[in-house]
Amino acid sequence: MTFEATVRDGACRLARPRTRWLSTGHAGGERVAPAAYNVTVPEGWERTDLDAYVAERLADAGFDAHPDAPALLTGVGQRHARRARLGSVEAVATAGVSNPAALPVGERDPPPVEGAGDGDARDGGVRDPGPGTVNVVVGTTRSLAPGALANLLTVAAEAKAATLLERVGVPGTTTDAVVAACDPAGERAAFSGSATPVGAAARACVRDAVDASLASRYPDGEYGPPESGVRTDERAAVSALAPDH
Repeated sequence: MTFEATVRDGACRLARPRTRWLSTGHAGGERVAPAAYNVTVPEGWERTDLDAYVAERLADAGFDAHPDAPALLTGVGQRHARRARLGSVEAVATAGVSNPAALPVGERDPPPVEGAGDGDARDGGVRDPGPGTVNVVVGTTRSLAPGALANLLTVAAEAKAATLLERVGVPGTTTDAVVAACDPAGERAAFSGSATPVGAAARACVRDAVDASLASRYPDGEYGPPESGVRTDERAAVSALAPDH
């Protein structure tokens, strides 16, 4: 898949006619549209009327946006966007990690959440997050079955998390989003798991696009203070579903 990328006024349009999209971002879900968008928000941005804000930004950038086109928001400048292609797959990523979401696994007696007020621990130790998001758009020229399109999104999220764990030590930020796409007119593919051609290519593309965007955004390798995001220290109650016979 090759997206026609156009960047204007902090908004990136990834265009491809008659594309099927599945988005985890604002107003997400599945739809058919000729483009998807990734929009950089300014520092200190606090708008909550997201539909109106996206429409304003795209209009200001001169984009005649389709009403069903998915749009993602990020604090990362579009100059740090990177694309990667392999086989039938392409991924585009912007990566900022100033509000990391840590998920410790091995610590059985986690330390208290510093500065947490009433209710903070029950919500997973949420602190005041700063700006930062990892947005990924991944697409294939294959026509994916409904479950395969959803699984492509999962594969992309896994690759994003694995890359961030390797580079930053956390699997994501508090505001990450993924869009998966396919060509309804392409050759049919029933599956998109990591052992399939589509899934394997998606893993490589997402890894390399996210890694390259991180290198652009943080050329000195300094990713920001880890205490600026979220650390989930709470432990859930675990039980078996049925007696083991």
